[in-house]
Amino acid sequence: MVQYLNNNNSGFAQWAAGRDAAKKPSFFSGLFGWLVVFLLSWWLLSLWLSPKTDNVNTISNDEPVVVDLSSVPTSDISSDKIFATVQGLRVSNIKLSDFKASVSDDSDSVTLVSGDGAFIEVGLTPSGTTAPDIKTVWKSTDGKMSWRNSDHIDFTRTVTANNYLITITDTIKNNSGRNVSFAPYAHILRYNNMKSSSGVYNGSIVYANSKIEHEDWARFDKKSYAYSTVSGFAGFVDQYWETVASIDSNDQTISIKKQGDLYSANIKAESVSVAPGESKDITTNIYVGPRDSKILNTASAAIPGIARSIDYGWFWFLSRPMVWSLNLLDGLVSNYGIAIIIFTILVRILMWPLTRKSYVSTLAMQKMQPELQKIQSLYPNDKQRQQMEMMRLYQKNKTSPMSGCLPMLIQIPIFFALYKALLLSVQMRSAHFLWISDLSVMDPYFILPILMGATMWVQQYLQSPGNTKNKNDMAAQTQKVMKWMPIMFTVMFAWMPAGLVLYWTVSNIFGIVQMYIIKRGSK
Repeated sequence: MVQYLNNNNSGFAQWAAGRDAAKKPSFFSGLFGWLVVFLLSWWLLSLWLSPKTDNVNTISNDEPVVVDLSSVPTSDISSDKIFATVQGLRVSNIKLSDFKASVSDDSDSVTLVSGDGAFIEVGLTPSGTTAPDIKTVWKSTDGKMSWRNSDHIDFTRTVTANNYLITITDTIKNNSGRNVSFAPYAHILRYNNMKSSSGVYNGSIVYANSKIEHEDWARFDKKSYAYSTVSGFAGFVDQYWETVASIDSNDQTISIKKQGDLYSANIKAESVSVAPGESKDITTNIYVGPRDSKILNTASAAIPGIARSIDYGWFWFLSRPMVWSLNLLDGLVSNYGIAIIIFTILVRILMWPLTRKSYVSTLAMQKMQPELQKIQSLYPNDKQRQQMEMMRLYQKNKTSPMSGCLPMLIQIPIFFALYKALLLSVQMRSAHFLWISDLSVMDPYFILPILMGATMWVQQYLQSPGNTKNKNDMAAQTQKVMKWMPIMFTVMFAWMPAGLVLYWTVSNIFGIVQMYIIKRGSK
């Protein structure tokens, strides 16, 4: 009797299996349920993270001191990439020559650290003597600024621009006959730029103790932040731009706080002693430019750690090669939209073996429909027996009703990685493609999202195992939920960057062609 009950082919074993199947939900149905929840959450998150309209917080805290600098002369510095105004210790109104403020051809260049009260200040805090302050009127000779204090200490300042890097070198010559010291500092004061958040991090950035620290704009409404480090940098990042300062000196204290309507990043380094008759140089490097990996890697020679300042999220190991590949393709075809299309096709070719296996499994599901319907007709009133027999059939044919979802599941990490890569790719900003003037923002006519939804529906239709008599089996339940996916994705992607929607649309079209080829080869 016991031997009979333990027999897997016995009626008791079948009844027990059916009972257990009824008690426990299917792994695939649970997984699919979580996928639906994830997609809904992502859609709501995309709405919440959509660009804001206001860009200045009006809460006042520690108002900056307004100083009349009308007596301090101004001069200009420039490189082939930037143009900036220098006024004594301060640098401001930095224009990026290669980037327009808007898609209009006659628009002005992107300008950073601009507006009333916004500036970058680099100076010295003296001990035992005096040093140039913000109201000091320097003497300019051959591109150098010079000033002598009452103790006969000479200060010479050289401000140069190379690429997106501004280098300020202060030379101190001690003619006073006694030891003096100076603590270098750098101070960035600017407005926030919450309107460009669009789902990526904006706010402060600090490199301290070999770690990147981020704080969002909104956090400064509640508290300030301070860091101690041997060396590092501090500043602010927007979606596409970065402004940071780094003092070439040890033992630094970095603070980030809100000052009135502006936000400040401050670096104070240890004092530098200058003996009588001695001359010393203090160098401060400022990066003001795009968040481009290649450019930041070059700038890291002057500002160590800046190459790590781009945060690609969890899937950074996918995002970084994606950015490199897209930039390479853009350089070859001179159009970012075409680069995305080529990149999508290359990704789908790499995924071909895996998606082919999934599609073959889907075709097997379609061929199994007569047998599934036979099981439904044999056990019309025994749902547990139906589920048990269907599971045996799935195991026998080595397939699953969820097999058609595999390509989509595989693309989720690719989607997230590409989402970050495209949002942070300054090359996509103002990139034209057909009717779209800027691939970094939503399609203004919603053509791409609708096309993406339509191609997704066709792809779902080709993968559908067909109609089933029993609307409660796993295949039917999967079909029931999957038919809503194109609508959900269309609504969700309507506000996404057009470049990302272009990727998904081309991916769908490639999948349709791939499914057609596999179906034709299986006949």
